Amino acid sequence: MDYFVGYRELQVTDSERNLTFPLRVLYPTPLPSQAESVGLYTLDVARNALIGPGVFPLVLISHGTGSSGLVHRNLAHYLARQGFVVGLPEHPHNNRDDDAWAHTTQNLMARPRHLQLAIDALFEHFPASLKPDTVGLIGHSLGGYTALALAGGQPTATPRDSPDWQQRPIPVPADARVKALVLLAPATPWYLNEGALHHVRVPILLMEGAQDEHATAWHGQIVLNGVPDRRQIMHRVVPNAGHFSFLSPFPAARVSPAFPPSQDPPGFDRARFQEEMKAEILAFLTRELGAG
Repeated sequence: MDYFVGYRELQVTDSERNLTFPLRVLYPTPLPSQAESVGLYTLDVARNALIGPGVFPLVLISHGTGSSGLVHRNLAHYLARQGFVVGLPEHPHNNRDDDAWAHTTQNLMARPRHLQLAIDALFEHFPASLKPDTVGLIGHSLGGYTALALAGGQPTATPRDSPDWQQRPIPVPADARVKALVLLAPATPWYLNEGALHHVRVPILLMEGAQDEHATAWHGQIVLNGVPDRRQIMHRVVPNAGHFSFLSPFPAARVSPAFPPSQDPPGFDRARFQEEMKAEILAFLTRELGAG
């Protein structure tokens, strides 16, 4: 079913760290939508509209380091039109406006917790509209690390992450509500230790770029070799795609070699690939989570 898309902006509280962070939500609604300014972009949404009748699966998208959930706005909008509630949390102190926690163990600890807090907030906000105990996670780059952690991954800090250059386990929550993962060019070196992914037992769609200059094939191999059942992974290497090819195309005014997230390897058609990617992700999530 093709729905209109509602849009709300929530605030999530992390009482342990005495901070709040924004959570943008796109969801099915019966009310007509219109072009609205959402952050730096324009989306066709019905702001603060009622959620549609029915029960919908929940999906959260975890953005990469120093980025924003809105770089996945087109994917979120597409999934909402097809009957998913989609949350776009802005990871505190690791986003485009405030990146103070970049390259720290504190950030690696906090990211999965904040994803879990966002899930809690959405189940509280839509108490009768979400499928119980059914969550899909989509993670790009460091968002892939985050999704794997909440699905049961047990990461270890690399020397780069520790002030004393020592490797130590990173305490992260695991959430049994997570039932499927979509990993887009995931960053995974924190899962090199033997057994780090042995508790990740959910279906995974793993998509990598053949020309990824940041998360090379080695990162995906950690996932393929680390999970207990490799048969649960659908793996695709996208020809000629780069690290940022999985992000929604940027407005023409922001496309520049000076802004790497807007760039792709020569000859790669991001807009065309995005249509393929969205359909593939929808088919995977519908099969694993159902649809509203």
